[in-house]
Amino acid sequence: MRIAFFAALGAGVLMLSACASAPPLPKETGPNSFIIEQRLAGKSTARGEFRAITGVRRPFTAYLSGTWDGAMFVLEEDFVFDDGQKDRKTWRLKRTGDGQYSGTREDVVGEATGFQDGRAFRLEYDVRLPKKDGTPGRKVHFRDVMVETPEGVVINRATVGLWGLRVGSVDLRITPQS
Repeated sequence: MRIAFFAALGAGVLMLSACASAPPLPKETGPNSFIIEQRLAGKSTARGEFRAITGVRRPFTAYLSGTWDGAMFVLEEDFVFDDGQKDRKTWRLKRTGDGQYSGTREDVVGEATGFQDGRAFRLEYDVRLPKKDGTPGRKVHFRDVMVETPEGVVINRATVGLWGLRVGSVDLRITPQS
């Protein structure tokens, strides 16, 4: 009886940790390393969708503008959701070491942590989501992975977790503007 209990408990822990795990590298990953301050400098346009386990889907377009001064990467994001809502966020990512970054954004709780992972760039951070009335709501954990495809498109996939459970995801395709 005890063995069955601990086996079930172990299986449950593995399932929960898998639900909140970082997204794997997309199959479209190209051969080059994704260095955020190089790849997202300048202007680009992103098309994506947030999906929640409740069935909520929020497609959006984001207009991005990135600058790098040698120590700090600033990425301005202007979101236009298909339902008409607009939002603006600004990332400030500071290089703290070889392939290591820390950063902030208006809705990030504490600091974000970014790091090179082979050909990918990963970013982990907590966000306090707003309630419908605009007041601060639940804190969720994002785990992003960004790669460049052989065609030069950036894919950003994120998992969204709450209390160790996966509650949503974001898929985004970023194309540089000519």
